[in-house]
Amino acid sequence: MYVGKFVYPDYSVIIMAEKKEKKKVVALLSGGLDSTLAVKTMQKQGFEVSAVAIKTPFCDFDCGRGCGFEIRERADNLGVDLKTVYLGDEYIEMLKHPKYGFGSGMNPCIDCRAMMFEAGKKHMEEIGAEFIISGEVLGQRPMSQFAPALKKIEKLSDLEGKIVRPLSAALLPATDPEKNGLIKRKDLGMIRGRSRKEQLQMAKEFGIEDPPNAGGGCLLTDPAFSLRAKDLFKHIETPTTNDIDLLKIGRHFRLDKNSKLIVGRNKDENDMINALALPDDILLEAKEYVGPSVMLRGDSIDKHVEFSASVTLRYSDAPKNETGVVTVHKNEDIEISVKSAEETSYIKLRI
Repeated sequence: MYVGKFVYPDYSVIIMAEKKEKKKVVALLSGGLDSTLAVKTMQKQGFEVSAVAIKTPFCDFDCGRGCGFEIRERADNLGVDLKTVYLGDEYIEMLKHPKYGFGSGMNPCIDCRAMMFEAGKKHMEEIGAEFIISGEVLGQRPMSQFAPALKKIEKLSDLEGKIVRPLSAALLPATDPEKNGLIKRKDLGMIRGRSRKEQLQMAKEFGIEDPPNAGGGCLLTDPAFSLRAKDLFKHIETPTTNDIDLLKIGRHFRLDKNSKLIVGRNKDENDMINALALPDDILLEAKEYVGPSVMLRGDSIDKHVEFSASVTLRYSDAPKNETGVVTVHKNEDIEISVKSAEETSYIKLRI
C-alpha cells in the first residue's frame, strides 16, 4: 500500500492504492556470464528473481577452486536470493543409466540439465514463481543446447512451456509466459552459437565490470576423468560420493576387478587420500624417503600389498631399483622391505 497526497489552494486529496507486487521467476545460476545476463534481462523487465545453484558430485562449486565464493558474490551483486541444491545419490543413480545417454565423455548432459530444472521447479512452486530461466544459448554446447535437446530437457523435467532462455528465446518457440503476455518477444535475445561477442556487449550495457567466464566445469566432460569414472561404474554397481571424490585426485591403477591403487601426486593429494580413507582401506608410505600417500581399496587388496609397496617406493625419492622399507597401515601398522617397482610392471595398469 502506498499513499499519495495532493495539496490544492482550498483543499487537499489523499489517494491510497495497492502497490503492484512484482512477478517472481526462478533462475538457474551457474555464476557464469550467460546466467548472469539472463537474470539481468528479467530484472530489467520488472521481475523479482530468485536463484538456485546446483551442486553435484562432479560439479561442485565448493570444491576449493574458488567458484563457490564467486557464485555467492555474483548472487549478492545481482541482488537475488540464492538457494543451493545438492544432487548426490540421485545423481549417481541417474548416471548409471541416463535416458539420453552420454556425450563425448561420461557426461549425461540432457538428463543432468533435466535434474537441475526439476530442482528449480520445486523452488518455483515453493515461492509461487511464474517460470524458470537459464542462461542457455542455442547451439552453444554440442549435446544439450540445440533445439531438439532443449525440448527433451523440458519434457524430462515436466516443464514444457515453463522454461525461458532469455538470451536465445526469440529464436525458440513461444513459451507459456510469452503466450500469456508476461514477457514479449521483442524483449528477448537472439544469440546463437559459441561466440561471446554479443554477451560481452550486453555485459557492457548492463554495466558489468570484469565479466565472468562461462559457468560450470563438469568433470565428466574431461576425457581423463571420464576414463576413471567409467572404470569405477564398471566395477562398482553403485559408487559412493567418497569413491567419486577419490577419482578427483592422484594416479589410479586397476589391479583387478575388485581392487584399485591410488597414488598421491603432491602434499594436498596425500592429505586428501588420508582424509578419504575408510576403515577397510590400506594406506602405504615410504618410511625413510619423501613420497606419496598410497591407498589400496577393494575386496581383494591383501594380495596386492607387496606390489603396492614396491610402487609406493618407486614414486618416492628412494633411489631406483633399490630396496627400501614401506609402512603399511591397516589395523596394526607393519613394515615391509621391498624393491622399487619397475615401471613396466605398473604403468600398464594405470587408468
